[in-house]
Amino acid sequence: MRRRRSVYEDFLALDDVGFEIPRGSTFGLVGDNGSGKSTLLKCLARILYPDSGTVTTRGRVAALLEVGSGFHPELSGRDNVYLNGSILGMSRAEIDRKFDAIVDFSGVEQFIDQPVKNYSSGMYVRLGFSVAIHVDPEILLVDEVLAVGDAAFQEKCTEKFVEFRRDGRTVVVVSHSMPSLRNMCDSVAWLSHGRLVETGEAKPILERYLDSTRTDQRTGDAGEVRWGSGEAQIDAVELVGPTGPAASFRTGDEVTIRIRYTAHQPIANPVFGLALESHDGVYLWANNTRDLGHRIDRIHGSGVVECTIPRLALQPGTFQVMASVVDESTTHVYDYVREGARLVVDFGTPVESGGYLALDGRWS
Repeated sequence: MRRRRSVYEDFLALDDVGFEIPRGSTFGLVGDNGSGKSTLLKCLARILYPDSGTVTTRGRVAALLEVGSGFHPELSGRDNVYLNGSILGMSRAEIDRKFDAIVDFSGVEQFIDQPVKNYSSGMYVRLGFSVAIHVDPEILLVDEVLAVGDAAFQEKCTEKFVEFRRDGRTVVVVSHSMPSLRNMCDSVAWLSHGRLVETGEAKPILERYLDSTRTDQRTGDAGEVRWGSGEAQIDAVELVGPTGPAASFRTGDEVTIRIRYTAHQPIANPVFGLALESHDGVYLWANNTRDLGHRIDRIHGSGVVECTIPRLALQPGTFQVMASVVDESTTHVYDYVREGARLVVDFGTPVESGGYLALDGRWS
């Protein structure tokens, strides 16, 4: 037997990235998936160490980087508060003193003596974040796990960030929610493929980052995250305006979502579906041909189906379009594409105060 030779290439998760975060600021990290944001946070937390270069931190650091990090699934919430607190550097006496405040902030007091393996991901995040902030860190590192929390908890977190800033503490946060970063951050760093694009004042850089996502809009790519039995497959998900394919739309525009498919064998009564999700993981809308009374008797070979939204009732932001083709009962999935297309929405009509939806509310 000939010995197999190992073939590999070096991959630089971060390459020539350097900046300084001012004490007492809220600092954001932005970039597409795989740009190096989470790796950079782990370097700041001293979980990973760079092969070259240095990371210098001044002050006590607490990090919430992954759902359930530092938790043991078989232990109760109570025991995990003590476990996670000790990992983050608190003494038992300090945890005893802060225990009630930790549990109260997390909102899981009813389940504090249950094993955390029975917790939802949102409960995991709330308890983990609550422990981290009660370490009284001078530097808090937060990955986009906060997207798992509900709106009320996110509001509490935002208030805590404001309190941290008032106390002269530093927060470094990764998020795909541009409105959250715009509201919270003084400065941001924009990463792309492991390299620093720019760093500085938050609002102009966030605008330039959003502009770049519009330029990179993928209308013909069926994405990477998918599953199904494969008798029929979705070849492309396209976004179309009144004048043709478009990279971005405005609130109030008419939008057509076009699904191109191939059925590799005759399929009777298929059901095509669409869904929208916000960039921070909120499920906003779903629609399918069966529920709308659009019956498709049979498909075989290549074809196209379209869903037209007469008036786009979304506030500015970036949204994910998911597409599927299933059987008549909707229990058997032929193909499900999670990353079908990226829908970018700019300001249009109406202009409203916040949230995801533009419902054109009227006061009297």
